[in-house]
Amino acid sequence: MAESRRQSRVVVTGLSILDPLGGDTNAVFERAAAGQSSVRLFRYGDETIGGCTPAVYFAPIDFETRLGKATCRSTDPFARLALLATDEAWQQAQLTRPAKEPDPRAGVHWGTALGGINTFENGYRAFWKEGRKRLSPMSVVMGMNNAAASQIGIRYGLGGRSVTHSVACASAAIAIGEAYERIRDGEMDLMVAGGSDLPLGVGVLRAWDAMHMLAPGDEGSAHGACRPFHPDRRGLVLAEGAACLVLESLEHAQRRGAPILAELAGYGASNDANHVVRPDQRGQVRAIQAALTDAKLAHDAIGYINAHGTATTEGDAIEVRAIREAFGDTRAERLPVSATKAVHGHAMGATGAIEAALTVLALQQGKLPPTAHLDRLDPACEGVDHVRHEARPAPDIRAALSNSFAFGGSNAVLAFTRTDA
Repeated sequence: MAESRRQSRVVVTGLSILDPLGGDTNAVFERAAAGQSSVRLFRYGDETIGGCTPAVYFAPIDFETRLGKATCRSTDPFARLALLATDEAWQQAQLTRPAKEPDPRAGVHWGTALGGINTFENGYRAFWKEGRKRLSPMSVVMGMNNAAASQIGIRYGLGGRSVTHSVACASAAIAIGEAYERIRDGEMDLMVAGGSDLPLGVGVLRAWDAMHMLAPGDEGSAHGACRPFHPDRRGLVLAEGAACLVLESLEHAQRRGAPILAELAGYGASNDANHVVRPDQRGQVRAIQAALTDAKLAHDAIGYINAHGTATTEGDAIEVRAIREAFGDTRAERLPVSATKAVHGHAMGATGAIEAALTVLALQQGKLPPTAHLDRLDPACEGVDHVRHEARPAPDIRAALSNSFAFGGSNAVLAFTRTDA
């Protein structure tokens, strides 16, 4: 009988979150901890097919100064955001630029729901509205969903596994979880994992609007439009964004004296196998339980959950019920839960990475970010300890979960633990 391979511990040595309000990742966390919303009213399109909606969006970024003209000519903004996010996380991990030969023990797993859809939308507009006959010969490589992972691999000499995950809202969380497994099982020493998306094209916004799932708002109310667990919640707020985690085996990180921010101790995934839109409590419970089992964590060890919490009527209540079933009513009532989408919006395939990074920072700093705007609680969402109004000190917290539940019934839960290694 073959001897089983020893599993490696996986640690986070660098992370980043890109936010339209600017500043480094610690500044983003402090705004989330203060309940400061990045949501503003977004005007899109033109007089024929335009509109406005609350959203999180970047002002024009001088990508050429930061990435170079050659890179920008061959990349869609979703890949450029991915590169900027990776740059910050790579620097925090105190990694050097790659040697001449790609490292076969380092790779990238990246998440995106929409990839380079804006490149294609611009192409359609150029053909049908502007009457152009040709597009840029770079359109295919700009628009392909694996463009971000490819560009990251090229920039950092990541010669190992390169995989793009497109699993709607769970894309980045699954990318991180699968990257964790590659290191845990000894296939890779280092993985760049995260996600990026820019879901504010006219076609995308119109599609979501047709589903009646976007939260309404105007100039005065847009900042508070995303209201998870609130009785008046009216839907989600779309966001542009990117986030990145550098994952390494503990041995690899220790050998090079890397900073260790947290341990990624477990990953659970499941499929509802029930409905393409309506989430299923049983599937979410399976993912939560799988993450706890993988991490070898007892229910009482978890000190915080960053909920998926999109502010949809059904979704929020179902997630609370899933947490209560997974942990038991008595434990769930004492389990701190918050939904940070209230401040950073729903960045589709990037959101799982944004929330994972916020969860790591909550552990590291012993401070739990609140669900912003939660001045009243929907009775259907009672039964957990909602973190409301302001950040909650948690100096003794040792472990936390980050939930990501996607359309199509794909669920992913990441379990992080605090470490003093």
